[in-house]
Amino acid sequence: MSPADLALSAAVEAVMRDAAARAIVPRYQTLAAHEIEEKAADDAVTIADTEAETILAEGLARVLPKATIVGEEAAHADPAVLDRLKDASCWIIDPLDGTNNFARGKPPFGVMVALSEYGEAVAGWILDPLSGRMCHAVKGRGAYIDGARIQARTTGLIPPVAGISLMFVDPAKRKAMMEHIAPHYTLVDIPRCAAEQYPRLVLGVNDVSVFERTYAWDHAAGALLVNEAGGKVARPDGSPYRVDEHMLPGLIGAASPALWDELAARLDRI
Repeated sequence: MSPADLALSAAVEAVMRDAAARAIVPRYQTLAAHEIEEKAADDAVTIADTEAETILAEGLARVLPKATIVGEEAAHADPAVLDRLKDASCWIIDPLDGTNNFARGKPPFGVMVALSEYGEAVAGWILDPLSGRMCHAVKGRGAYIDGARIQARTTGLIPPVAGISLMFVDPAKRKAMMEHIAPHYTLVDIPRCAAEQYPRLVLGVNDVSVFERTYAWDHAAGALLVNEAGGKVARPDGSPYRVDEHMLPGLIGAASPALWDELAARLDRI
């Protein structure tokens, strides 16, 4: 990476670690009932989410003042915020991915930040607050974990290992996937946390994943990480993921382009 890339990454990482240290880690397994709310069915928000988003937004605004900001909780409160995803420069914040896990006092959960330009992610960061692991990617300049460049690796297992999220899939499609896709893979439990699911595709834990919902804060950083590591994340028709097309359903991730092609072909037949 260039000196400018390194400086930007160091600044963003410092903001993320500060948010985790101040708003997230101290509340892990210590949340009071009144500090957890249901913002939708099976979708919690905690005081850690809101406080971490404030810290992140304020810190990132200092790092790159010209960029607009889209935070998950801000967008939930005011959907008009999502229009900023098309801007020339935009910070995308998921202050606490895996909130349901966090609220139950168990891992995994993480902090995710991405920088986009005109709807395309150009840099992304994923922090695991418990282990301290930092994943980082810059478009065209590779993927890194804790500062070391990484190439995605498959599990090498046959059948390949799949983490498939069916939570938001309609019943007919869910049935078809279980009948026609599942038999070709070893299915494992999903972590309910994109901040963990994407690193698993890079680290040789999972081979493929399927996502139905594609919100920018859940996928911008992770999709870039996998693609820059030599894997592949794309829409089922092969088109690239764009953060300003977050309402479109469906995203396939794989540890290699060959595994992606195989799963995409199978999905196309159902």
